Amino acid sequence: MEKNFDCIVIGAGAAGMYAAVTSATNGYKTAIIEPNEKVGRKLAITGKGRCNLTNNCTADEIMKNIPRNPRFMYSALSMHDPSDVMAFFENEGVPLKTERGNRVFPVSDKAYDIVDALFFKMKREGVVIIRTRALDITVGDGFVTGVKTDKGHFSAPKVILATGGMSYPVTGSTGDGYKMAERLGHTVTPLKPSLVPLETEENCAEMMGLSLKNSTLSVRDNEKGKVIFKEMGEILFTHFGVSGPLVLSASSHMGDISRGKYSLFIDLKPALSEEQLDSRVQRDFLERKNMQLDNALRKLLPEKIILPLLKKCGINPEKQCNSVTREERMALIRAVKGFSLEVTSYRPISEAIITDGGVSVKEINPKTMESKIVGGLYFAGEIIDVTGFTGGFNLQIAFSTAYAAGQ
Repeated sequence: MEKNFDCIVIGAGAAGMYAAVTSATNGYKTAIIEPNEKVGRKLAITGKGRCNLTNNCTADEIMKNIPRNPRFMYSALSMHDPSDVMAFFENEGVPLKTERGNRVFPVSDKAYDIVDALFFKMKREGVVIIRTRALDITVGDGFVTGVKTDKGHFSAPKVILATGGMSYPVTGSTGDGYKMAERLGHTVTPLKPSLVPLETEENCAEMMGLSLKNSTLSVRDNEKGKVIFKEMGEILFTHFGVSGPLVLSASSHMGDISRGKYSLFIDLKPALSEEQLDSRVQRDFLERKNMQLDNALRKLLPEKIILPLLKKCGINPEKQCNSVTREERMALIRAVKGFSLEVTSYRPISEAIITDGGVSVKEINPKTMESKIVGGLYFAGEIIDVTGFTGGFNLQIAFSTAYAAGQ
């Protein structure tokens, strides 16, 4: 087996493969080290298996959607923006489409088309795939000399560390890259989950499996006394609390969670004002005046949420519609327009889509992604302390940093 290369990339995820392709296209003899049998395992499951690979907007708009260290991304995005990423995949035979919120997907709705495009481009450019685990990066006189692996030492004056974060460890994101970086003198900022489900004070087991399609979710920061997130979309109730695309997006706007800090409010009928909803409820109650409340509300609300909602209002579900007081009815209206949940914690980092935190950007050259501590060491993708919101922004970060490193 060949042991000497110009560049070795550690990790065959989105950033690693893109960096390897860029390096090889520029004429460097490139290898990529990956312990998994299949490359791009996490990439293959992103966007519910559809792969939201970027956002069809300007570099400035991308930066507005990076809450953590956006200025670090200025040079990389100037060099390689969403239009460049889209052109790359279309040139590789993957037609793309733009959906709501400028999210970009393959026309086929198959993430594997994106993985295959990168894999076959690597093959055509002569990238050598070494199927083993990287153990350490070797250094001499302050410069990279290669990578120590389960299959021995591979020499290279340039190494790109693209091992991802700690989310979805089954795909290979085990946090090894952070340890390698730390051993070389780099600072790893505190790691926490981002784009992750939320646990709540309330027991949501009764509502488990209920999916709300067109509800509005608001997140209130009780310490600051203001709403920090508000969007319409899909929410899923689980045994521990809430999940779904809207909840994952909301989580990336939240900081450290302590009991009582964050409250969620779900507007179950965002198309109706309180007055319109009240008129609708009064009409329903009149039509079903002798019916029990829990049965009467089934035309208005999903069955699984009725009892928990009435419990929040302190209304007996067995009460007949004609005996509901005005105060009770108004409490019901307020609960429908703002079903509240108290957040107690994030779910574990292993369930997150993205790891928030990583190798400190103060120690990385933003134009080249080269380490300021070790010559010839570069970083790409999620391992860097830069995080975006949902909508293709995190993959754009991966591709832009990978391109800069690969150059």
